Amino acid sequence: MLKLILNKKYNPLFSSKTRYFIVTGGRGSGKSFAVTVFLTLLTMTKGIRILFTRFTMTSAHLSIIPEFLEKIGLLGFENVFSINKAEVLNTSNKSDILFRGIRTSAGNQTASLKSLQGISTWVLDEAEELIDENIFDTIDLSIREKDIQNRIILILNPVTKEHWIYNRFFESKGVEGGFNGVKDNVCYIHSTYLDNVNNLSQSFLERIKSIKHTNIKKYTHKILGGWLDKAEGVVFDNWSIGEFNPDNLQTSCGMDFGFSVDPDSLTEVAIDKKHKKIYLKEHIYRNGLKSQELAQIVLDKVGQSLIIADSAEPRLIADLRHLGVNIKPVKKGTIESGITRMQDYHLVVTPESTNIAKELNNYIFSDRSSKLYHDSYNHAIDGIRYNVIYHLDNPNAGKYFVH
Repeated sequence: MLKLILNKKYNPLFSSKTRYFIVTGGRGSGKSFAVTVFLTLLTMTKGIRILFTRFTMTSAHLSIIPEFLEKIGLLGFENVFSINKAEVLNTSNKSDILFRGIRTSAGNQTASLKSLQGISTWVLDEAEELIDENIFDTIDLSIREKDIQNRIILILNPVTKEHWIYNRFFESKGVEGGFNGVKDNVCYIHSTYLDNVNNLSQSFLERIKSIKHTNIKKYTHKILGGWLDKAEGVVFDNWSIGEFNPDNLQTSCGMDFGFSVDPDSLTEVAIDKKHKKIYLKEHIYRNGLKSQELAQIVLDKVGQSLIIADSAEPRLIADLRHLGVNIKPVKKGTIESGITRMQDYHLVVTPESTNIAKELNNYIFSDRSSKLYHDSYNHAIDGIRYNVIYHLDNPNAGKYFVH
C-alpha cells in the first residue's frame, strides 16, 4: 500500500467515535479527496457497508466512482476492488460502497434507501442540496448496525444560515461556522484552500487572489466556506418547504428559457388567493436543451397544462407551440412589479424542488434602496414571476381564481 498524507484536520475521520461528522469547506479545500480516501480505507475492514448518496445522482459511474478509482490507484489497491456502475466492492472481505441518489427519475427513493440492509456508514455528499430535514431523519434512523461504529457523514459547501443543517448542527449547539472539534456526538471538520495550497495550481491560486480583492463577500462564502446570513439582501424570506397544492387547486406553469449558458426552467404553480399562498413544484431545470428535446420533456412532465413564458422570445414560443406545447407569452412588466406580487404571498416549495429553494436562498438585491436585483439565481424565479403576473394581473384567467 502506498502512503498518502492527508491534512491533519481530517485525522478525526479515522479516530473520532462520534455518530455524526460535518465536513465543510470552500473551493479547493480538499474535503472530497480526504473523505474518499477515508472511505476507501474503511472498506479494508471486514463487515463494512457504506451508502454514498447525493440528493440527485444520475450517473455515479461518470461522476463519483472515478474519484474512488483515483484513490484506489493512489493506494495501490487496483487488484483488491471490483467496480460496477453503482458499487465499489472489496473482493478480499466483501465490504462495499453503494452509490444511490435520494431523488431519481422514478421519484423519491427514501423508502428504498432506508430498507437497504447492513449499512453502517451513510455519506451525504453535497448535503446542502437536501432541503427536507425529514428525509435526513428517515435515513439517519435506519443506520443502526450493532457491534460496529455507525457514522453519518455530511459533506457540504455552506449556504445560508436558514438551512436546516446550520440550524440543527450549528446554531442549536452553539457552534460557530469554521469550528474544528467535537461537541454533542458531532465531529466538525472545516478546511479551506489554505490547508491545501500544495495541491492547487498557480492559476487557481491567482484566481482566488483576484476574488479576494474584488469581492470579499464571495471570497468569504465560496472560497473560505463561510455561512451566509440570509438577511444580507435576500429578496424572498416568505417561503417554506411543504406539500404541493393540498387543496387541489387548478395549476399552470411558468417557464424561463436559458439557451446555452443558463438552464431552462419549468415550474408548476398553484395560487391560493384565499389563504395568500403560492405552491411551487419544479419540473425542469436543465441546460442545453434544444427545442424538440425541451418540448418532449415538457409534454412528458405536464402534458397540456398551460405554460406562461417570456413574451420576449416569440420565435421559441412559436416553435414549442408547433411541437404541441400549450404555451403563451405574458407581458411581464417590470421585475419589481412581479416580485412584489410574489412577496404578497407565502411561497410553498416542495422538498424535491432543490433548485427553486437554492434560488430563493440566494436571489439578492444589488441595491435594496432602488429595488435593483442581482441577475443571478433567478431562472426558476423568472418563470414563476411570469406565471404570477399573468394570473394575478388578469382577472379573466378563469376558475384558477375562483374561491
